[in-house]
Amino acid sequence: MLSVSEAIHVVQKQTRRLPAALVPLAEARGRVLAEDVIAETDLPPFDRALMDGYAMRAADLQNAPAALRVVGEAAAGRGWRGTLKAGEAIRIMTGAPVPEGADSVQQVELTRETEGGTVVEIDRPTTPGQFITKRATEVKKGETALRTGTTINAAMMAALASFGYARVRVGTKPRVAVLATGSELVPVEARPGSDQIRDSNSYSLLAYAKAAGAHVELLPFAGDDQKQLQQLIAESAARCDALALSGGVSMGVYDFTKAALYALGAEIFFERVSLRPGKPTVFARLNETLIFGLPGNPVSVSVTFNLFARTALRAMQGDAQPALVEEQAVLGREAKGTVERASYLPARLRTDERGQLIAEPLRWGGSSDFVAFTQATALLIIPAGVRALPAGEIVKIVRLPE
Repeated sequence: MLSVSEAIHVVQKQTRRLPAALVPLAEARGRVLAEDVIAETDLPPFDRALMDGYAMRAADLQNAPAALRVVGEAAAGRGWRGTLKAGEAIRIMTGAPVPEGADSVQQVELTRETEGGTVVEIDRPTTPGQFITKRATEVKKGETALRTGTTINAAMMAALASFGYARVRVGTKPRVAVLATGSELVPVEARPGSDQIRDSNSYSLLAYAKAAGAHVELLPFAGDDQKQLQQLIAESAARCDALALSGGVSMGVYDFTKAALYALGAEIFFERVSLRPGKPTVFARLNETLIFGLPGNPVSVSVTFNLFARTALRAMQGDAQPALVEEQAVLGREAKGTVERASYLPARLRTDERGQLIAEPLRWGGSSDFVAFTQATALLIIPAGVRALPAGEIVKIVRLPE
C-alpha cells in the first residue's frame, strides 16, 4: 500500500502533458502558461512621475523656498520634449515622462503658481530621484516576466497586455468524464425511495474538475452491473483524457470498478493508499486515458480527487506545481489520527491576532458527513502512527481549491 506522497508521485509520472493551445488574451485568465513571457520593452519605458506636481533640478531648491520659471507641461501620453535648464520647472502629471535635465518632482500641494502661471514657488527642497520611478526598474527588455507553468491570474493579464500578447500559448483543458456508480443512486430532481440516495458525488467532482481547469462531461449512472460499467468506461476512454468514477472500489460483492478495469485490460498503477479517508483509491490507464476510481463516500471523494485526480489534470496542462502545496499552521484544538494510515482531516483556516495561521479541525461524523465538510477550507495532515496531536502543535495542511 502506497503512502500519499508515493501515490502522488506515481500519478505525476504517469501523466502526459497535453499539447498547448493558442487563445485570445481575454480568455487566458485561469489558464496555465505554456511559454515564457518575455518583456519586449523596459518597464517603465521612461523615467516616470509618481506625483502630480512639478519636475525640476534638485540643485535649484537647495535654498528653498524658491521660485522657478514654468517652461512647459508633461501629461501621461504627452511628454515635454525639451531639456530642462537651471532655474526652470515643468508641470507634470502622475505617469508622465520626466524630461531630460530634471531629476526630481515636488508634489503640487507644496507649490503655488504666480505671475499668470509663468512662475512656480516651491516651499521645500527635493532630493534627486524624489517621486520618480526610474526607467526599467520594474523589468528590463528581454527579461522573463512570467514563466511557463504559471497559472494566469488577473494581475498577470496586465503584464501580458503590456508586452503585446494578444494571443497566449496555454495548456489545453483536459476532457474529463465523471461517472457515479451504485444502484442506490437517483437523480437530484427525484425523490429517493426506500434505501436510495440522491447522487451528490457527480456534482462535487464536476465542480472540482472545472476548478482544476477541465472540460467536464457528466455520464449517466452505472448501476451495480459490471458489463454496463465496462461499456461506459470504454466509451469515455475513447474520447476523454481522464475519467473519475465514484464508488465501487472497495471489496464488497457489488464493487465492480476494479473488475471492470481488469476485464478491459487497463493498466492498474495502485489500488489502495495509506490514507484516511480514501484508502480504496484506484489509479489506472486504459489506452491513453487516466482513470481514477474513487471511494463512494462524499468526503472521501473530495479528498482523493483533490490529492490525486486534480494533480493529474493540472499536470496535463503543464502546471509547474500540479499537486496541492503543503503549508504549516498551528493546530487550534486537539486532533486525532490513526496508527495505520495518514489522516487528511477537514479543517477551517483562520488567522489569529498575532498573524499566525490556525487550523481548526472540524467536528464531523466521518467520510459520509458532507454537510460538515462544506465548512472545510483545508485538509489537516496527521502522519501515520500518530494517535493524537495537541492544540498548539505545528502541523502540515493543504488548502482545498475554492
